[in-house]
Amino acid sequence: MRQFRRLFFCLLWFFPSALWAQNAPLQTTTWESKVSTTKAKVGDEIELVFLASIIDDWYLYSTDFDPNLGPTITTFEFQKDPSYKLVGKIKPIKPKKKFDDTWGGEYTYFIKKAEFRQKIKILSPNLKVKTNVVYQTCTDIDGKCIQYEEDFYFDKKSLSIEGDVMASTSDTAQAMPDTAADTSASEVQPTEPQKVEPINQNFGEEETKSSSLWGLGLVAFLSGLAALLTPCVFPMIPMTVSFFTSRSSSRLTAILQALTYGFSIILIYTLIGVVVSRFAGPEFANELATNPIPNAIFFIIFLVFAISFFGAFDITLPSNFVNAVDKQSDRGGYLGAFFMAFTLVLVSFSCTGPIASTVLIESANGEFWRPVVAMLGFSLAFALPFTLFAIFPSMLQSLPKSGGWLNTVKVVLGFVELALAFKFLSMIDRVLHWELLNRDIYLAIWIAIFFCMGIYLFGFIRLPHDSKTETLSVGRLLMAISAWVAVVYMVPGLFGAPLNMLSGYLPPMSSQEFTLSASGSTTDSGKSNTISNVKYGDLFEMPHGLTGYYEYNEALKAAKAANKPLLIDFTGHGCVNCQKMEETVWSVPQVLNILKNDYIIVSLYVDARNELPEKEWVTGKDGKIKNTIGRVNAALQLEKFNQNAQPYYVLLDPRNEGLLVTPPIGSQFNPSIYAAYLKAGVDAYKSR
Repeated sequence: MRQFRRLFFCLLWFFPSALWAQNAPLQTTTWESKVSTTKAKVGDEIELVFLASIIDDWYLYSTDFDPNLGPTITTFEFQKDPSYKLVGKIKPIKPKKKFDDTWGGEYTYFIKKAEFRQKIKILSPNLKVKTNVVYQTCTDIDGKCIQYEEDFYFDKKSLSIEGDVMASTSDTAQAMPDTAADTSASEVQPTEPQKVEPINQNFGEEETKSSSLWGLGLVAFLSGLAALLTPCVFPMIPMTVSFFTSRSSSRLTAILQALTYGFSIILIYTLIGVVVSRFAGPEFANELATNPIPNAIFFIIFLVFAISFFGAFDITLPSNFVNAVDKQSDRGGYLGAFFMAFTLVLVSFSCTGPIASTVLIESANGEFWRPVVAMLGFSLAFALPFTLFAIFPSMLQSLPKSGGWLNTVKVVLGFVELALAFKFLSMIDRVLHWELLNRDIYLAIWIAIFFCMGIYLFGFIRLPHDSKTETLSVGRLLMAISAWVAVVYMVPGLFGAPLNMLSGYLPPMSSQEFTLSASGSTTDSGKSNTISNVKYGDLFEMPHGLTGYYEYNEALKAAKAANKPLLIDFTGHGCVNCQKMEETVWSVPQVLNILKNDYIIVSLYVDARNELPEKEWVTGKDGKIKNTIGRVNAALQLEKFNQNAQPYYVLLDPRNEGLLVTPPIGSQFNPSIYAAYLKAGVDAYKSR
């Protein structure tokens, strides 16, 4: 195995450009500034205008949300000068709003363009205005956040801007210094990158858009199969096949019309996806996420769908419209096949509408292709049996007969719809700060829903349109067991278990009223640091009972003493993906055990604004003084790793600070891959 690994390293050695290609700095924003008028005199009030252009797929946090929420709020610090005075506060112009599950609150942000305005009163003809802007940009594509600074200058003669980037970014850095960095020195020295033995270049790769689309398409395809197994669709399969076989003059004609029929179903549903995509841009997605009105509408829709599936009533489209379309199918030929497909879509709406709507709503998150792919996958599964059986009529004999089991499928889907309805009600609760549907109550509702599903499948309760269950089929038994497995999985969540498989649907952990620590006592945060006298230990804390450090040199010495690799965690209070990594990945037992036993951890916060004593100030490569913990850590990350995105994880050999045990990575939300990355680092460290 070791020989194979050495051969693998040698092969990678011939491709240095591939290893370093992504190691280029990234500037996500460009700024310009101006004044509202060029003709002003002493005593006048003018507006200073700050404009930012943001690259695609990134967003900039605004200035007008609660700074205690979590994300790094944009701040403008104006240097005092007798030539002017501020009038009011800085005003963001038309920022967008979004509710974030991780922070458990609503924040404001900008995409593509940002504008801020500050009104000042001129007190002297020698106008001199200097302001420092600290801001953060993030992207949801690969889970990065980057913090910057900008300096702006205004005077009576000219308007200029000077940029000061706190850090620069790249995807994978392979660099480490030859000697330890002394953050108490007068200057942070950049060093040349050294060669690294990469263990596996795929550890840090986040899921691409294409893989995400494939996953969505698979879920949509399975939803389409589920729609087939409903009372208003399944019996129509043999009827449709009989239509084509009886009215076609030849087998070839029947096959071509059947294909036209199937493609028409796919076309109709996919066109619906295209229409939704046209409106499902980022603004639409954020409106769904934050506005109580659409969330209330979706809650009511899903609730009505669930009650309908339970058998209280049927949801149908206007009969006049359905009949008018059905008449067009009598034309025959390929046009008749199209209208027959349209009729099927309309007639089966009472069963397929709730399922298709669920898939469509879940897919409409701002990317153009997601609703299209969702409807394509759904319609492909829905059209496949109609087309397949029309081409091969003899296969109809293998179909199970219609019966009460179809209604059972419909009722089970009703339970699922009911559970999903509370997702939207929970969003309303969090946006309006009702604090009625916290994580505990939400889980209790879901546990009750899936427990009732299990009881129903076991035949203890019956709903309208259900036939009497004499014996329990294998299918019902397996579905009932699955429902109760879900219940057993969710019960520990009532006591604080993270339930990572449901993290996208549950309220945030911060809304949990009761948690139980590993020792059996209740706890609020589950965070601690038991190492005594840790520098900055009074300012920061480790999650999940981990112990660690918050200053680089101190952690490096500890790692040398313990003879363990050092995990450098470049993180931030306002980095949403850093919090997601801690909450959904670090909490997984296989990851947590490695972190506790095999590494010395140092968490370096790049956005900490705690000011340092003057003797600990450092001068960065840009010539500017770094006088806060965050600025020192950001300079360390930039100048020694040529990287500024967070989260960013570096596995370092403390015996030779110039050598990484594996290439650094960014966010990786797959716990198994992240655990494998950590384990590979341990193995590489021990093999040296």
